[in-house]
Amino acid sequence: MNALIASALHHQRTVLLALLFILVSGALTYVGIPKESDPDVPIPFIYVSMVHDGISPEDAERLLVRPMEQKLRSIEGIKELTAEARQGSASVTLEFEAGFDADQALLDVREMADQARPDLPEDSEEPTVHEINVSMFPVILVTLSGPVDERTLVYAARGLRDAIESLPGVLEVEIAGAREEQLEILVDPLLLETYGIEQSTLFNMVSRNNRLVAAGTLKTEDGQFPVKVPGLIETAEDLFNLPVLVEGDRTITMADVAVIRRSFRDADSIARADGHAAITLEVKKRNGENVIQTIAGVRAVVAEARKIWPEGIEASFSQDRSEDIRMMLGDLQNNVLTAVLLVVIVVVGILGVRSAGLVAVSIPGAFLIGILVIAMMGLTMNIMVLFSLIMAVGMLVDGAIVVVELADRKMCEGLTRLEAYRVAAQRMAWPITASTATTLAAFLPLLFWPGIMGEFMKYLPITLIATLAASLLMALIFVPTLGGVFGKPGAVSPVVQAQLAAAESGDLSSLQGMTARYVRLLRALALRPGRTLGGAVTLVLLIFVGYGMFGPGVEFFPEVEPQNAQIQVRARGDLSLQQRDSIVREAERRILGRDGIRHVTTRSGGRAPRDSASDVIGVISIEFLDWDQRRPAEEILAEIRADISSIPGVEFEVRKEENGPSSGKPVSLELQAQYDEALADSTRRMRAAATELRARMQQIGGFVDVDDNLPLPGIEWQLSVDRLEAARYGLDVVAIGNAVQLVTNGVKLGTYRPEDADDELDIRIRYLARDRHLAELDALTIATPAGPVPLSHFVTRSPAPRVGSINRTAMQRTATLGADVAQGLLVDDQIQALRMSLDEQPLQTTGVQVAFRGEDEEQRESQAFLSRAFLAALFVMLVILVTQFNSFYQATLVLSAVLFSTAAVLLGLMLLNEPFGVVMSGVGVISLAGIVVNNNIVLIDTYTNLRRHGMPAMEAVLRTG
Repeated sequence: MNALIASALHHQRTVLLALLFILVSGALTYVGIPKESDPDVPIPFIYVSMVHDGISPEDAERLLVRPMEQKLRSIEGIKELTAEARQGSASVTLEFEAGFDADQALLDVREMADQARPDLPEDSEEPTVHEINVSMFPVILVTLSGPVDERTLVYAARGLRDAIESLPGVLEVEIAGAREEQLEILVDPLLLETYGIEQSTLFNMVSRNNRLVAAGTLKTEDGQFPVKVPGLIETAEDLFNLPVLVEGDRTITMADVAVIRRSFRDADSIARADGHAAITLEVKKRNGENVIQTIAGVRAVVAEARKIWPEGIEASFSQDRSEDIRMMLGDLQNNVLTAVLLVVIVVVGILGVRSAGLVAVSIPGAFLIGILVIAMMGLTMNIMVLFSLIMAVGMLVDGAIVVVELADRKMCEGLTRLEAYRVAAQRMAWPITASTATTLAAFLPLLFWPGIMGEFMKYLPITLIATLAASLLMALIFVPTLGGVFGKPGAVSPVVQAQLAAAESGDLSSLQGMTARYVRLLRALALRPGRTLGGAVTLVLLIFVGYGMFGPGVEFFPEVEPQNAQIQVRARGDLSLQQRDSIVREAERRILGRDGIRHVTTRSGGRAPRDSASDVIGVISIEFLDWDQRRPAEEILAEIRADISSIPGVEFEVRKEENGPSSGKPVSLELQAQYDEALADSTRRMRAAATELRARMQQIGGFVDVDDNLPLPGIEWQLSVDRLEAARYGLDVVAIGNAVQLVTNGVKLGTYRPEDADDELDIRIRYLARDRHLAELDALTIATPAGPVPLSHFVTRSPAPRVGSINRTAMQRTATLGADVAQGLLVDDQIQALRMSLDEQPLQTTGVQVAFRGEDEEQRESQAFLSRAFLAALFVMLVILVTQFNSFYQATLVLSAVLFSTAAVLLGLMLLNEPFGVVMSGVGVISLAGIVVNNNIVLIDTYTNLRRHGMPAMEAVLRTG
């Protein structure tokens, strides 16, 4: 180390050129490095989607989920296997261990899905495999709304999508809220019966006349010519004159018995923005692109598109993360400038302007070296990196201050500036290296944090290790080199000069001011070591015991002022989409126009959000104004709760924006039923267990918005076919099913691709709207060779309990019971109370296992890791300190600062009545462990050096202090 420092000072011009190169290249890298919100972390989820039109949830579980689970469970590296069977589809989700090989896992899943395909029903669509990654999540949402018709909004959205996708930083744009188009053939059942036209005749006529027939090649002596018979349907008009019945000279065409039109599919949800019909464009960014530039480009494209839109269309933006990144970048720059300013002020007061300038150089120098390292590793400038850089500001100048202060002292003693900085750097090289190494040792274990949380948090130790290592380089190489060129003894005040002279001469009695009072206190305490040590240890023990008895508790993530909130509207019954929207619209009306709210977006119907109750009929999303422009969100939400709670027959659940990686409600219990029992039995058992748990929560108190995802009570109509009777009329289940579909969603006859459409449109045939109702099922007739026959002749209609969806975990049927906690209560306290209740008195329902999931599971995993990381950091620091001092006693003295600092943290939390955050406070305590030992290292190293020169222990203690 000494040789390296001497060599650097001997080659000053080379070192200064290297520093200039680092500063310039680092600044250019900082400007050009991609900036995004969240780190690009491989999310360890892959899911297989299976579609079978019309299949029931029970059949989807039996015919789709179970065969797929049997194949997928053999894949290596799976952490958990979950599945969901729904009406018409099913999915199986695989969660892998974090840090998995995404490409290999994707290949394995696709291979197993292909092997499972022969075990699925023939009519099922091909299973599709999807990878979940960060690029799937939009960086900004563009919502188009206004008092215009749906087709106008759809066309405007399509044009805007094409324009946005042309931007280099945009991966793709998905349109949400726009119904798919189709070519609809609406037939009149009365006309069909009048003309005696069978339904199958219509089906075959359309499908057989919508084909491109390659008729081969005509080969003659004069040449050869390809022949084709173009017969594809290209427009709705192609169907008008299609003959469906010919009797002599009389021809019945499709236009005579049906209305043919291009329309949208039946809506299963209705979306609005600020009270108007809306369509949302979800803009997804390419990996590694600058999110700020990408979003700025999107906004510019929208501004240009506004000029050609019809009057009435409005565009609004939401989930714009570029504002957060701009704010973080601004905070970073302000923190750096503030840190430099404060350091300059403090050091100027002690060492003078020139020395303060040398110390200040170490901050941007270490920052830019760290940014160069981050860029070379292929990382982006994201929120975690920015947070780490801000956190590092206060740690970067310690080594430089020590070197500059000692160099100034040596120059006052008569050494030249080059020799003074050489002596100072070489003298303090090992103490500074040890103090930096102990700080790095505290962050090193965080690199091995498991799970998705660890994949996100690892950017913190990577950034801090790079930056702090750069600060060591600045303190021992670049700052001494600059000092050797520009250094000069600082303008020390006469009082300070007198105190320094007294300290050097050993006459401590002539000290004045604060230093004198400090030395007298230190002498008094050092003369009574037993009492001093006993008092300190007693104080620490009292703090630890007091926190355990009276502490404010534990939380997973701190609660901060939210920017968004969500109101879930819950109601039960077989409600139509229009009935659901009427209820949601009333709640929306009471929210619109309220102070403090920027935008209100609403969705009625559709699938319930993930981790929500089964009876959610709509969701109202609220985006607040910036926190400094409104009242606290809790006040606004309390008013909204009071206003909408008077709507009869409806329940409302208010959810604020969640912090951290957890999803869903903070209290989440998984109920798992036996595998081999009937669906009705397992559902009954889980419902009974859920009822018991609700009663426990009610008894304990403090739980609010309790819900579950068990199937809701409802009915479905089952049409039982008498196959023998149907066969007598030449019919089978397929023919009867097609006839029934005419009353419901319609029969798909094929597809066609018009010039103005991006994708193929379905051609569907069904009855007119006036003939699509429940009574029509009883009156429905079906054409047979013997003439029209009522469907009721061989079909029996009966009601049956409806099953919404079936959830499975680890190949077992499961349900989730979720709850929030009342304002002012801690989630951890409520979970512990519920856990204690279950331990003391288990559930009476047999055959159902209960597991705590969600935030509690993640909190326990993070708690266990951070405890191990803290112990590992202390051990590594102990190794470094023993190597530095060659003494277990002195190393233990240094580490005692960790104990005192942790006690001070707990004392501060008690005084402020703030709970201990598992993630934020845990990382803070570990980080603190590496910082608080630095002063002890310098003090004990100085004391050891003085004692080595023969100074008495008491005098060495006082002079060191």
